[in-house]
Amino acid sequence: MRFLAFLVVIAVIWFAGLMAFADRVQRSTPAVDPGRADGIVVLTGASDARITTAMQLLLDGRGSRLLVSGVNREVRREELRALTPGPNRLFDCCVDLGFDAEDTLGNAQEIAAWTEAKRFDSLIVVTSDYHMPRALLEIRGLMRDAELIPYPVETPSLDTEDWWRSGQGMRRMTLEYSKYLVVLVREAVLRLFPEQRDEAAAAQGAATKAAVNA
Repeated sequence: MRFLAFLVVIAVIWFAGLMAFADRVQRSTPAVDPGRADGIVVLTGASDARITTAMQLLLDGRGSRLLVSGVNREVRREELRALTPGPNRLFDCCVDLGFDAEDTLGNAQEIAAWTEAKRFDSLIVVTSDYHMPRALLEIRGLMRDAELIPYPVETPSLDTEDWWRSGQGMRRMTLEYSKYLVVLVREAVLRLFPEQRDEAAAAQGAATKAAVNA
């Protein structure tokens, strides 16, 4: 009975956390004016809305440079430029493409290396609304001194207010919340064992050197 009661308590806590997470996502859009930062970073996804939004922020002068992280290696720079708003000269001069990231942790590593190479202190982070909490957690794990300004993009295929009414919405929200919890636990463990953080920092330093040399 005690074990069963323990499981019930864990389930209630998990469900309450899911509700809080979903409410956070629902309240995050429309995004507020981010002001101005040193740079802008966008994490790629299934929709082009993230990239077009980030490019519009660059066009509006919200940052001096833009990093598109997680670009498919088969996508050519010219193809991506054709999909983004603004003049070609702005894209050519001020947009950097990252091809190494394959997941959110890879995005964070790519963003950290780029930020260090450019010597930026503040970033506007652009990604989907439901993805933003985990993205910020991953990036902050590698860049604790940088100012991160979230600029979430609304997801048309996800009704963040009534997500629980559809199977697709429920799967997406619960899966993202579960991934967020995994990262949250991992970051807590890394704080307890700083030597693991030092190894991650060493790997980041190698990535930074490669980015500078590139």
